[in-house]
Amino acid sequence: MTGEDEELERIKKQKLLELQRQMEEASRREEVEAEREALKRTILSQILEPKARERLATVKLAYPHIAEQIENELVYLAQIGKIGHQITDEELKGILRKVMPKKKDIRIIRR
Repeated sequence: MTGEDEELERIKKQKLLELQRQMEEASRREEVEAEREALKRTILSQILEPKARERLATVKLAYPHIAEQIENELVYLAQIGKIGHQITDEELKGILRKVMPKKKDIRIIRR
């Protein structure tokens, strides 16, 4: 082998190792995210009544970013011990009213 061939082989090996490292890192991140989601689902199932869970799932379809925000806040409050009971559908409705964007009424006046 010539010097150039050896240099090419060394570069190829280096690139391959870098790609393997990136794939392992991405795999670890996915595992951590999956664990975090599983923990969040578990906590939400413990602190929300079935009707409230259904409502939150429905909201998630229409407003995923708002539902995610509410889920994260509820999980945080549960973890620090601020939620001592299961949240009812009515309580969740109240939370949603505070967080949801206000609807604007459009009125057309004809003269």
